[in-house]
Amino acid sequence: MFANRYFPATRLRRMRRDDFSRRLMRENVLTSNDLIYPVFVLEGNNREQPVASMPGVVRQSLDKLLFTAEEALKLGVPMLSIFPVIETGKDNSGAEAYNPDGLVPTVVRELKARFPELGIMTDGALDPYTVHGQDGLLDAAGYVLNDETVAVLIKQALCHAEAGVDVFGPSDMMDGRIGAIRNALEEEGYIHTRILAYSAKYASAFYGPFRDAVGSAANLGKADKYSYQMDPANLDEAIQEVAMDLEEGADMVMIKPGMPYLDVIRRIKDTFKVPTYAYQVSGEYAMLKAAFQNGWLDEEKCMMESLLAFKRAGADGILTYFALDAARVLRRN
Repeated sequence: MFANRYFPATRLRRMRRDDFSRRLMRENVLTSNDLIYPVFVLEGNNREQPVASMPGVVRQSLDKLLFTAEEALKLGVPMLSIFPVIETGKDNSGAEAYNPDGLVPTVVRELKARFPELGIMTDGALDPYTVHGQDGLLDAAGYVLNDETVAVLIKQALCHAEAGVDVFGPSDMMDGRIGAIRNALEEEGYIHTRILAYSAKYASAFYGPFRDAVGSAANLGKADKYSYQMDPANLDEAIQEVAMDLEEGADMVMIKPGMPYLDVIRRIKDTFKVPTYAYQVSGEYAMLKAAFQNGWLDEEKCMMESLLAFKRAGADGILTYFALDAARVLRRN
């Protein structure tokens, strides 16, 4: 393929010399259409709480979140992902996850009423709603039960679909939950509700600031999620997970975390050629923000480079706490 590409007949720097030629041969381009903005919503009104471990990120009550949603829409960000901070109603059953008058359904209904053209995604997992901070129901020994958890996730998905959510994002990593949720949505007539499956979600150490933000860190304590989230050492297993979720009815798949798993993104995109997304998780964001604040890295350039890396790896979009900042840079440029 490269037999005739020899120096000096070929000088690769020729095409790098000027801005116009660099632009002409650019292989990947980041736009605001590639961004999903995760937001943390609080109960009550007129409330904002900064997340100490995530500089620039705040928990907001619904009335405050409406301004954020309006800004995202104006900046061309296609979708928000809603993560609740549940302060009342936590128990061992996770029943608050499917309360039709609960925080998330209320937020979804109001956002869709105010901004019908803005995509809204909700998270499918029980950790914000349980006193133990695990993503599912526990047996007497503390093991996370699979099928019993899936039964609750079905109720959660139907509750959110009834509220009008556009995308349901199961992030729990229970076996068989995508098929069960898809069948339930079809049976109830929610044929347009999309499923973005967190298919390759690793048991990562990069989730710490997120757990602080939703208030599950203290509940989880020293427990871990190794029995249901993926081993960071595994790649072939991720292929199996994605294959099963697609077979069961997922419309899109997610890899989480992001930058430490760019090889997983590329492998999945090349293998399945389906809509593939990455989550630049809280720990990634916190590390970069710390370096920015210390003056060790150029904030704008490194933020944009980190997001472009996901596109180069094959991601169709990125769920990132930088979404609004990146959209502002893209609009200015």
